[in-house]
Amino acid sequence: MTRFRFLFAVVLGALMFALTFVTTDASADGMIHTGDAVRTKSLGLFTVNVYAIRHDMAEKPAAKTKQAVIDADVNKVFTCVMKRDVDSVKIQKALREAFAMNGYGDAGKINQFVAAFNKEEVKEKSVFVIKYDAASKNVTLWVKDGGSATVNGVDFMKATWSIWLGKIDQPSMGDQLISLLPG
Repeated sequence: MTRFRFLFAVVLGALMFALTFVTTDASADGMIHTGDAVRTKSLGLFTVNVYAIRHDMAEKPAAKTKQAVIDADVNKVFTCVMKRDVDSVKIQKALREAFAMNGYGDAGKINQFVAAFNKEEVKEKSVFVIKYDAASKNVTLWVKDGGSATVNGVDFMKATWSIWLGKIDQPSMGDQLISLLPG
């Protein structure tokens, strides 16, 4: 896929996501919409919405499990829309902690990935997209009004997908992100 087509697909997907959550089994580009969730953070007595997240993949996994989605070596994508302004350093820290929680420790790949959050703050309504290309084995993170990073490796893809579908401090999120998978 050419860089232009990839960027066009990312922008189009982000625009569609920002307008509404699609609940059909397959989108126009053939991707299977597997589910939606909202990342929340507890601040004392209050819980705030941090971002809305959507997951799509090119093929149905072998089983309707979070681990099967993590392991699936197929094109797949997370699309996130910020629900509030968040400091980029906090996002980078949270991602590093999530990789560690899931047992992934390749600091070079992690640092390359989180560097895409290169502005001081990610603003409310901003979009970031994490896409895995099975043909090239690349995970690409694109942050609207920020940077982008591409990291190679199936190991890194599985680690990245584990952030939301593996060990997480908000376990219901993973269940929601596969809730629309056909049985």
